[in-house]
Amino acid sequence: MTEGTQKTRDRRTRIIELLEEREFVSVSELAETFQLTEMTVRRDLKALSGEGRLARVRGGATRPRAAQTSHGFAAAVKRNPEEKSRIAQAAAKLVEPGAAFFYSGSTVAKVAACLPLKARPGLTMVTNSLPLIDEVSSWLDPHLVAVGGLYLPQYMAFVGPQAIGTLQELSADTAVVGCDGLSAEGGLTTPHQLVAEVGAMMIERAHRTIVVADFSKVGRRGFAPIAPISAVDVLVTDEAADKAEIAALRDMGLEVIIV
Repeated sequence: MTEGTQKTRDRRTRIIELLEEREFVSVSELAETFQLTEMTVRRDLKALSGEGRLARVRGGATRPRAAQTSHGFAAAVKRNPEEKSRIAQAAAKLVEPGAAFFYSGSTVAKVAACLPLKARPGLTMVTNSLPLIDEVSSWLDPHLVAVGGLYLPQYMAFVGPQAIGTLQELSADTAVVGCDGLSAEGGLTTPHQLVAEVGAMMIERAHRTIVVADFSKVGRRGFAPIAPISAVDVLVTDEAADKAEIAALRDMGLEVIIV
């Protein structure tokens, strides 16, 4: 990748981050922020619109149309956004062509959004997450398997016997999973038992499991167990994660990537 290509990618990532903070960004504002011509900014917006990551409007851009976000999910999106963005970008590079399970959660949804265009045609995406279904359905000719079942608005995810039954019939090369807590002693946890069941099944049916969790989750033990650390292959977290806990996880054989 050339230096110019990396700068363009970084700039476009920052545009999306700005849209996560507010509803609208103008061409003139972006041109001033990045010290670029408005023509260059419009090219960025056109490219991001083509990826389904924003909607172009007169004078600038807004967030793409999406399913109504629940208050709980919206709150999760706003927590530690910079760390989650770095984690998602790093984890997206680990997802290889083939079938991939994507669990519910705000960080997992960011991983899907960060997948490079060239990687998307080779992926079969399987998910129970409504925000992720909305994200992937905006891609050009996606191969998407949507897992249905009982809908939990707080998590914007489908759970229950129907979701478990669907996953039992499938297998994947990779599972990308989030959590509410992760520790050497307690493994992966989440507040809701039905949500935990789906995560457990995805991990069981995947050849390789990648966990994405920001520093606030590492060392925390939640209510419902998803899986032990022995079932996880890679953890992607950020540099603020508890160092003692990271050392304990590595001692258990877990690969930890810190961004």
